[in-house]
Amino acid sequence: MKKILVLFIFFIFQNIMNAQINELGVFIGGSNFIGDVGKTNYISPNEPAIGILYKWNKSPRHAYRFSYMQSNITGNDLDSEIPGRQQRGIKFKNNIKEFSAGLEFNFFDFNLHESLIMKISPYVYSGLSYFVYDELFVVNGETKKDFTSSTFAIPMIVGVKSNILKNFVLGIEVGARYTFTDNLDGSNPKNENLEPLKFGNINSNDWYVFTGFTLTYTFTEKPCYCAD
Repeated sequence: MKKILVLFIFFIFQNIMNAQINELGVFIGGSNFIGDVGKTNYISPNEPAIGILYKWNKSPRHAYRFSYMQSNITGNDLDSEIPGRQQRGIKFKNNIKEFSAGLEFNFFDFNLHESLIMKISPYVYSGLSYFVYDELFVVNGETKKDFTSSTFAIPMIVGVKSNILKNFVLGIEVGARYTFTDNLDGSNPKNENLEPLKFGNINSNDWYVFTGFTLTYTFTEKPCYCAD
C-alpha cells in the first residue's frame, strides 16, 4: 500500500514539472453504498469522504485527472425501505482507499488563464480506479473481517465547476463507482469455506458513490494548447 502511494505521488509531481497548466487541490464530501445491505438510494451520503486530486490540463476542453480518496462506507438494513431487509437487520462498515486516473471533459471552454472572466462549465470524468477494502462475512447477524483485498472500479462522475477567484476553481460533483466485487458488504465472501454464508443478489456487483466539493489551485505559465 505504501509503495503504491509513493509511486502515485511521484507520478503527480513528475507531471507537475512538465505540464502546461496544473491544478492541485482537495475533495471534501460524503460517501454512500449501493448493494445488498442497507438503503438503495443512489445519492445519499452518510459517511464523510476526503481526498486529494491533480489535473493536467491539455486544452480548455480536457484534462488528465489523478486522485486519491478515502472514506468509510456503511449500510444498515434497518434504514432500508425494503421490508425483507428490515426484517433481516444486517449492518456493516468497510473502508475504501481509492486511487483513480482518467480523463475529465469540459462541455464548455475552460481557459484558466483568462482570470478576468468567470467561467462555468459542466464536466464529466471517467477512467479506472483501484481501491483497497476489507473482505467481510456475516455470521449470526454479525459482520466480521476476513482479510484485506483490492480490486478495480469504473468511476462515472458528473459535476459543475467555476473559477471563483484568481487561481482557484470550485466544483461540485457526484461520482458513482461500479466495482469489480460483490462483497463490500459481506454478502458474497471470496473464501470458499464461507460460501454457505452468502446472501442477496450474487449476480450484481456493488457500487459506492462520492458526493462533494472540489477546490483546486491553478499554477504554471500560460500554455499554447498546441497539438502535439
